[in-house]
Amino acid sequence: MSTTTKSQNNLVPIMIIGGLFAIFGFVTWINGALIPFMKTINELTETQAYLVATASYISFVVMALPASYIISKTGYKNGISLGLAIMAIGALVFIPAAEARTYWMFLLAIFIQGIGMTICQTAANPYITILGPIESGAKRMAMMGIANKVAGALGSIIFGALLLSGIDDVNEKIGNVSADEKNVLLDTMADSVHTPYIVMAVVLFIFAFLIRKAALPNVEAAEEEALTDGESSSTKTIFHYPHLWMGVLALFVYVGAEVIAGDTIIAYGISLGIPAADAKFFTTYTLMAMVATYALGVLLIPKYIQQKTALVISAILGIIFSVLIISTSGFTSVLFVAALGVSNALVWPAIWPLTLDGLGKHTKTASALLIMAISGGAIIPPLYGRIVEANKHELITNGLQEAEALATAATGSYWILIPCYAIVLLFAVWGHKIKSWSK
Repeated sequence: MSTTTKSQNNLVPIMIIGGLFAIFGFVTWINGALIPFMKTINELTETQAYLVATASYISFVVMALPASYIISKTGYKNGISLGLAIMAIGALVFIPAAEARTYWMFLLAIFIQGIGMTICQTAANPYITILGPIESGAKRMAMMGIANKVAGALGSIIFGALLLSGIDDVNEKIGNVSADEKNVLLDTMADSVHTPYIVMAVVLFIFAFLIRKAALPNVEAAEEEALTDGESSSTKTIFHYPHLWMGVLALFVYVGAEVIAGDTIIAYGISLGIPAADAKFFTTYTLMAMVATYALGVLLIPKYIQQKTALVISAILGIIFSVLIISTSGFTSVLFVAALGVSNALVWPAIWPLTLDGLGKHTKTASALLIMAISGGAIIPPLYGRIVEANKHELITNGLQEAEALATAATGSYWILIPCYAIVLLFAVWGHKIKSWSK
């Protein structure tokens, strides 16, 4: 079969999986609006607010290996359909959570959606990676990234408008009203989740049904060629591949950095005194920067630049932008947080094919490990929140007003991004080359 025919045959599956990545983006990136929303209605600390990200991403640790087993039994298509249905159930749990205005119920709803997302991601990422030559895997992943982040930007705008409308007034009033009046204000605000999450659940159930009926071809990773000493992938385990474990670490810290860039930026802008009506668009800035860079990746990879080169450039830019965030202030600092979208865009598309290269029959298990690495989004953002909180209290103790202390602490705490991008750079320069412990 010719390359052209293969490309034509793959076009419909790529479009279907692109729609799936759009769903991932929409559901994932509304966390940027959920964090300040839940902080207000549940009266949370900085650390507690960022557990929204933890509840979403910790599911990747809990479910990645079970998801790999499910995919091996059901196949990619049925696994994706199941994951979407579970995400729909999670969306419905938001309704009683809002009625009760109970923090742990919101976290449970987010966690259930995360379980569904894990199953979908465990199937979709390796599927799109091996749906064509491994050398152009980053290009296909970049195409998925465009769908993901455009939908994420729309989700952020829509949910920002629905959930954060009037939040500045509510935050101002709750400190000056009676307990009963405060409960009425917060209950009214909590009720704003009903319609969007009912609509989300219906759409997810519909997509679950359509994916099950879709014409997706069955694809498998190519087996690793026999080694010179006669050993092949059939006699090796995942522990024989150091580049896999280095890729898992790189993806872990990258996802943490990406989630910080997308999920903290609205709360960061508000902490700097920027009105919520303006700050609600900030996640969109980050995502649009990613979309533009994804488009460059589609055009440039692999014809003009290699996947590993794109990864090196991305990591270096991440370090530079992180330094600029903590070296500036106000809206300028916010723009550098948004600029992290440029440095983040091609990291995920490049790490996947570089890590899965040569793993053969171990591809599904390796993919589950990479999906588990998404838990970086569960650990690193709350760590950022904890650092902000600790620094804020220290600055207040030293005599700063609370608002100024929060702004200063929020800016300075972005230093946590620098070691994350340094680890990605190490994998890009050296780690992906180490295919065996003996080399």
